[in-house]
Amino acid sequence: MVKGPGLYTDIGKRARDLLYRDYQGDHKFTITTYSPTGVAITSSGTKKGDLFLADVNTQLKRNNVTTDIKVDTSSNLSTTIIVDEPAPGLKAIFSFKVPDQRSGKLELQYLHDYAGICTSIGLTANPIVNFSGVVGTNIAAIGTDVSFDTKTGNFTKCNAGVSFSNADLIAALTLNDKGDSLNASYYHIVKPLTNTAVGAEVRHSFSTNENTITVGTQHALDPLTTVKARIDNLGKANALIQHEWRPKSLFTISGEVDTKAIDKSAKFGLALALKP
Repeated sequence: MVKGPGLYTDIGKRARDLLYRDYQGDHKFTITTYSPTGVAITSSGTKKGDLFLADVNTQLKRNNVTTDIKVDTSSNLSTTIIVDEPAPGLKAIFSFKVPDQRSGKLELQYLHDYAGICTSIGLTANPIVNFSGVVGTNIAAIGTDVSFDTKTGNFTKCNAGVSFSNADLIAALTLNDKGDSLNASYYHIVKPLTNTAVGAEVRHSFSTNENTITVGTQHALDPLTTVKARIDNLGKANALIQHEWRPKSLFTISGEVDTKAIDKSAKFGLALALKP
């Protein structure tokens, strides 16, 4: 098990990854190459209906500094600079996007055996300040995540969460949207040898009094092939199969069907990621 409680974003992450990660209804292709100097260049393209989106990302690692530069088909230039361990347990992240002059942001993350803190501030005249903190251990933790808009003087986000973990079970409870929604999630490892796990998430909205329930599972057919499935109370059923046909290169096929409208066509997604 991971030492320490982690960051606030880690609360409920295992259940979210099981239920939502790798599912998609688009067609996506990604290829990564490495130059002799160690620069990684990743090109990706995604087809969303009749729309095609593409981007090229260049990553350079030098000692404890990682620089990412990405250019997309919308003529946006995104840059992220990560300094890992400038001090024990600390990570500094600086990011900005051109031509958006208000996109600059500085973020600091600090991990301790009994705490995890993340704070960020926008590099503008009236920035949005975000703070999230978790205290506890790798077994039990409690945390909060808040954002404050210095221009309006209002809190734009106010969330809180708790989590409990042991060797094969992770449970989490979060209060989101300034107290308007309550999320409960559950992740259980059934058989570690085959990476078999089950998970569930329940969302309740106090303003609409509506509940959304999603359950899912995953299982490794062999060391290189994994299948996943999920269904929610709205009748949407999804399934995928992912195969690692060579180290770090993945081929994924996913599909979705509305069980309450069988006459509608099923949605299919395809993803191919190539790495040398």
